[in-house]
Amino acid sequence: MSRHARHDMEQIYGLFHGICGIIHQMFFRGDVAGLENLPREGGYIVAANHASHLDPPIVGQFLTRQVSFFARKTLWKPGLAAWWLDAVGTIPVDRDGGTSLDAIKRVLAALAGGKVVIVFPEGTRSATGELQPPKAGVGLLACKARVPVVPARVFGSFEAFGRSGRVRLGSPVSVTFGKPLDPDDFDRPEDGKERYAKTAARIMEEIEKISPPRFPVI
Repeated sequence: MSRHARHDMEQIYGLFHGICGIIHQMFFRGDVAGLENLPREGGYIVAANHASHLDPPIVGQFLTRQVSFFARKTLWKPGLAAWWLDAVGTIPVDRDGGTSLDAIKRVLAALAGGKVVIVFPEGTRSATGELQPPKAGVGLLACKARVPVVPARVFGSFEAFGRSGRVRLGSPVSVTFGKPLDPDDFDRPEDGKERYAKTAARIMEEIEKISPPRFPVI
């Protein structure tokens, strides 16, 4: 499995980034493809399918720069949970996948600072492991940010840790990163009132096209 060296990570984030990599290798060892498609400079968005709590850390541990994630704002409870979410730069959103003005501002600031933002267009974990229709929110973010969007697809995370809550250690989870989409590839202002919804649909279509890594780890 090929990786690039980590850089530009805050200390706490870098620590958890390394831990996630170790956990993936020990308990969910899959393969990765398309790392060459990840931009080396500037901010960009990774848009991935979502079927498991494993998806954010596994996708994130393949990226070599600081990543900002989304999480339900109800998870910000007093104590360690809130500290950790803030420490790794997590952005709170509504439970239904909506994005507040503050969240949008934080995303745009992170991208302007050269960071990477991971979004899950479906808004919540799939109940079946199958791809779900996207929420318009990811289209809004992509259109406002005007940065490349890298479609990504996670394979095996539902089987490893789906919504049943059962964890299957040793079940491989793999990731493929597709070619980055330029803003002109997905954002068409002539779509009018449907601009954000159609942008989200175009991004989701690119995720759907992605195939598993050619040589999966056995």
